[in-house]
Amino acid sequence: MAIWRTIVGKLWLTIIALVAVVITTVGLFLLQYINFQFAEPNKIKHLFIYTGVVGFLLTTFFAFFLLTKITQPLREMKEAAERVSQGDYTMRVAIRSSDEIGELANTFNQMASDLDTLIRDLQHERDHLSSVLRSMTDAVISFDAEGDIILTNPEGKHLVEEWGSVDWTDDEEPDTFAQVPGPLRETFRNVIAGGKELTVKIHVQNGVWSVVMTPLAATEGVRGAVAVLRDVTEEFRVDKLRKDFVANVSHEIRTPLSMVQGYSEALLDDIAASPEERKELVQVIHDESLRMGRLVKDLLDLARMEAGHLEMSFQQVDVNALLSRVYRKFSALAKEREISLAKPEENPALVLQAADPDRLEQVMTNLLDNAIRHTPSGAGIRMRARRKEAARGGDVLELTVEDEGMGIPPEDLPYIFERFYKADKARKRETNGAGGTGLGLAIVKNLVQAHGGTIRAASDPGKGTVFTIVLPVNGKRGAVTSRP
Repeated sequence: MAIWRTIVGKLWLTIIALVAVVITTVGLFLLQYINFQFAEPNKIKHLFIYTGVVGFLLTTFFAFFLLTKITQPLREMKEAAERVSQGDYTMRVAIRSSDEIGELANTFNQMASDLDTLIRDLQHERDHLSSVLRSMTDAVISFDAEGDIILTNPEGKHLVEEWGSVDWTDDEEPDTFAQVPGPLRETFRNVIAGGKELTVKIHVQNGVWSVVMTPLAATEGVRGAVAVLRDVTEEFRVDKLRKDFVANVSHEIRTPLSMVQGYSEALLDDIAASPEERKELVQVIHDESLRMGRLVKDLLDLARMEAGHLEMSFQQVDVNALLSRVYRKFSALAKEREISLAKPEENPALVLQAADPDRLEQVMTNLLDNAIRHTPSGAGIRMRARRKEAARGGDVLELTVEDEGMGIPPEDLPYIFERFYKADKARKRETNGAGGTGLGLAIVKNLVQAHGGTIRAASDPGKGTVFTIVLPVNGKRGAVTSRP
């Protein structure tokens, strides 16, 4: 920087100009007086010149002295301030004096230290907030007043990307709140306009989301909004299942109760004229009471299974003998309905080291009963069994029940193991007491899981259904809580 642009330079030029004006003024007024009054006027004039030169030199020396004491410290503080503005909060300036310049340097250093501490605290809070946001399973998205995204956590970013790929229909202009996902735009507009927190539930594709959107307040108004989104699909599904369960249980019990009540009233009113009619009414009452008994028993078994208090007796199980017992149990019924029933050939390797034979027989019985009830005459049902190596090591036993029935629609497959779920909505209950309670597959799933196994279903509508059970050969006792 040029010296005349500094404070000291301007002061130096001012003093020089003042000295020059004084000397020139004095010289002009005294010049003629010197010529007349002094014998050697030239010496006096030389004295004035020497005085001016000495004044100029002293002024210059004074200026450079001030340059060292004032300008240089100020320049160092300016450079330090620039480095602080660039993010170097550890920058400090040297204190060379105890005057105002030294006090200014000390204040600057204190300010830099406080600023460094403040920035560190802010960074700590930012890192803490960032860690909290990253660890949240809920999606967090922050918008400004124009709808542009300011901040998201990983869940929120994933959600924005997923919803951003969907073409949402909106009556607004295309550029209005373009970055706000379609399902949130109406809520965002209401929050920005009203300045109040809103809580809504939105249905997006196959999911249900609970949204809490809070405005970001500022002195001049609302400057944006923060949305917290939680996936409540499972809670919504469970709540729906609970309501459906209550409705289904009421329906399942109401029907046999109504029949028991109606037929018992018929007996009391002596509507049955002959012993054969009375026997028929009593038989209906007996069948319906058996149905209610099976329903209550299945509900109790299912409740114990889901609570982990089911009594299990683990032992070595010969699967060949198990399948033979099940085959004999259903062979007569299958022959009566003109359905071919096939079981696998005996294989010495089909042995489970730790399983409950009674519970496994219950599993296979439920699956075969379900298959026979949905397989038409002239079709077939096959039981298969094989031992194979699992992907994660260890051997597993794979049991398969394959029928040639009506099949299950693809949209119903994920729900067939739910309680009281019926894929065939038009199917009517048999009136001979042989109808199911709607809990069979739910019980099968829980029993298989109690053995540490898995069950899956595959179906081709109109061609049949295949249920596949995979059980570990060595068992998994830890999957079940012991006796209640």
